[in-house]
Amino acid sequence: MEPIIEFKDFSFKYRAQAEPTLRDINLSVMPGEKVLIVGPSGSGKSTLAHCINGLVPFSYTGDITGSLKIGGKNPADLGLFGMSKIVGTVLQDTDGQFIGLTVAEDIAFALENDMVPQEEMFKKVDEVAEMVDVKQLLGHAPGEMSGGQKQRVSMAGVMVDDVDILLFDEPLANLDPATGKRAIAMIDQIQKNKKTTILIIEHRLEDALYRDVDRIVVVGEGRIVSDTTPDELLAGDILEKQGIREPLYITAIKHAGCVISPSDHPQHIETMNLESYKQPLKDWFASAEGKKPGKETASVLKVEDLYFSYVEGSPILQHIHFDIKKGEMVSIVGKNGAGKSTLSNLICGFYKPTKGKILLNGEDIAPLSIKERGEKIGLVMQSPNQMISKPMIFDEVALGLAVRGVPEEEIKERVYRTLKICGLYPFRNWPVSALSFGQKKRVSIASILVMNPEVLILDEPTAGQDYRHYTEIMEFLKEINETYGITIIMITHDMHLMLEYTDRAIVIADGHLIADDTPAKVLTNEVIADKAYLKKTSLYDLAVNCQIDNPSEFAERFITYEREHRILKENRADG
Repeated sequence: MEPIIEFKDFSFKYRAQAEPTLRDINLSVMPGEKVLIVGPSGSGKSTLAHCINGLVPFSYTGDITGSLKIGGKNPADLGLFGMSKIVGTVLQDTDGQFIGLTVAEDIAFALENDMVPQEEMFKKVDEVAEMVDVKQLLGHAPGEMSGGQKQRVSMAGVMVDDVDILLFDEPLANLDPATGKRAIAMIDQIQKNKKTTILIIEHRLEDALYRDVDRIVVVGEGRIVSDTTPDELLAGDILEKQGIREPLYITAIKHAGCVISPSDHPQHIETMNLESYKQPLKDWFASAEGKKPGKETASVLKVEDLYFSYVEGSPILQHIHFDIKKGEMVSIVGKNGAGKSTLSNLICGFYKPTKGKILLNGEDIAPLSIKERGEKIGLVMQSPNQMISKPMIFDEVALGLAVRGVPEEEIKERVYRTLKICGLYPFRNWPVSALSFGQKKRVSIASILVMNPEVLILDEPTAGQDYRHYTEIMEFLKEINETYGITIIMITHDMHLMLEYTDRAIVIADGHLIADDTPAKVLTNEVIADKAYLKKTSLYDLAVNCQIDNPSEFAERFITYEREHRILKENRADG
């Protein structure tokens, strides 16, 4: 059997760059295989994908050496349209993929191009919509949908065309954990039913391994660093060396001093043979320290019996109540469309509650305008592109102060001070367009921080970031929290972020508050996790399967150990 994808001594250099982005790639994928591609940001993963779906050389020009065959043919001979008949791509940013005014039109687009008879078209659209569970959305406009729904519609749009290869670019980036699991299960189903070749590019390795993959290809600095089975990869140290986050249970077993054997099948915690690791893990648990209790502080943001609905009689939020203390780091979690972002919009004053109160430092903020609230409560949106409106970094960070008529000298001083805090001072005279996504994220945080807010709300602060950039952003937020006492509230789908960086998790499901507890307790509670579309942490399964009595305490101790372990490592590296 011939490979369906075959790179031979393949290198690619973008026209505008001095160095090749891909070097000496040798990679074969057989028909019907399912391959996971991982690597840090900037490693060349996306360029590899662009070569497979024909965007290189047709949309992105550059110099190619070596050879690439897709379905036995040279992409350059097939053209972009010819390539789209073989490879279907589901992008990370699904908004860039919609064409139709309704979901049904969007799914049918490829069929219309092929002049498929209408009756057959209706049948095919129905079949595919059923497969990805969007049948009830066929009449909706794409813009009305949640991130998870958009993802599924995008999948339907490429599957309807019966392509041989499906390429998923970060399918989990904007999904809550349970929807992510469903997406991975659905991709698995497609592969089994249609024998389609599947390539998945993803930062969230543990979540992507929810279903079996044949191989994992690790890309680093434009080269293939490893191409092996999941069991072999998880037993070694390549992931750690490349700055890719391992599954949490793998890290916990290594913390207990164990060397993992591929023959124990570490790909899934549920089926892994844990016999030889049980005692070392129990010993580690007995000696590891728990989290030290923090000091009790005064209330900074209190929500009392809050209700909200866009349309009378169908509440989006009801009876929401919590009290966040000064200096806390809190996560707000729940499934896509649960009302988390609506809650942040109510706090910032973009909407008015139907009923209930929001108190800042004990005072009702209902009389305050959006502008007045903005001086005390800052909101950082998920995408920096939604927030940045000035071409130059200095001007962007200065904007809020300039609008408020702060004197020029004071603006300069405050902007420089904030840029230093955010690690952006060397770029103070740069255009925003020259920055990476993570740096733009910092600019959007800096433009809020310069206002000296008491509370900072961040919507998905780490979406689409690799482990290194994720850690940079989170350590930076932790630092401003600890150094300046700013209270930080994060709306997030990232269970690791919630476990590792926040003291409390406020859990919302279907407009109701269903839990307000420590992240470890929330993520080791099956009932809450199921209800809010969270994913029980694999540390829970590890503890249960090793007969450790208190899984939530095990998770707490793991996170405390992780933090201290990393701080020690950083100190060693610095000094």
